Amino acid sequence: MDPDTLRRWADEGLVEAFTTPGGHRRFDRGEIDRLLGARHPGAGTVAPLAALGATPDRLSRMYQRSYASAGPDDDVRSAVPADHRQAFRSDGRGLVTALVAYLDADGDEARAAAEARAAALTDDLARRLASAGLSLTESVGLFVTARRPFLAELGAIARRRALGADRLNAMFQDATALLDRLLVRLVAAHQAAG
Repeated sequence: MDPDTLRRWADEGLVEAFTTPGGHRRFDRGEIDRLLGARHPGAGTVAPLAALGATPDRLSRMYQRSYASAGPDDDVRSAVPADHRQAFRSDGRGLVTALVAYLDADGDEARAAAEARAAALTDDLARRLASAGLSLTESVGLFVTARRPFLAELGAIARRRALGADRLNAMFQDATALLDRLLVRLVAAHQAAG
């Protein structure tokens, strides 16, 4: 919630506030939640990641910044032959989209469909890495390096949006569990292709 909105609500008498000796306003969280629920029915529902700013396009831009700031020794992407990089970028964007869809899925069926999409993309990625001549170690290194910025951006979004500890914990557990399953798939598909 924007602090200016909260101050305006206090000035209008919509929410009670008390002032600290230092002159800062303090609000009762339950009162704010009640007010939000009255103004936005269904506000107690969990906002999708896209509504919090974790759109696939934003995450892709974050990856570009992350890779641009990597030093030559940190950039494991250099192991990917130049003529394969565009296909890897496309796979990466598709995988990010599938991961966000998985985390935002409402129900087991939608979540299973998103995971199946992510699994298919991971299988394709593993075969492409193997056919490009990357070793299993290099392929796992690429995957692990690519998961770090994704999880870091989820954390940054959670901090910016002040997500509750329960939502943040659940999101990280779901994301890391899926990424772990995908890593195991990547290893198996790479070995089968090699």
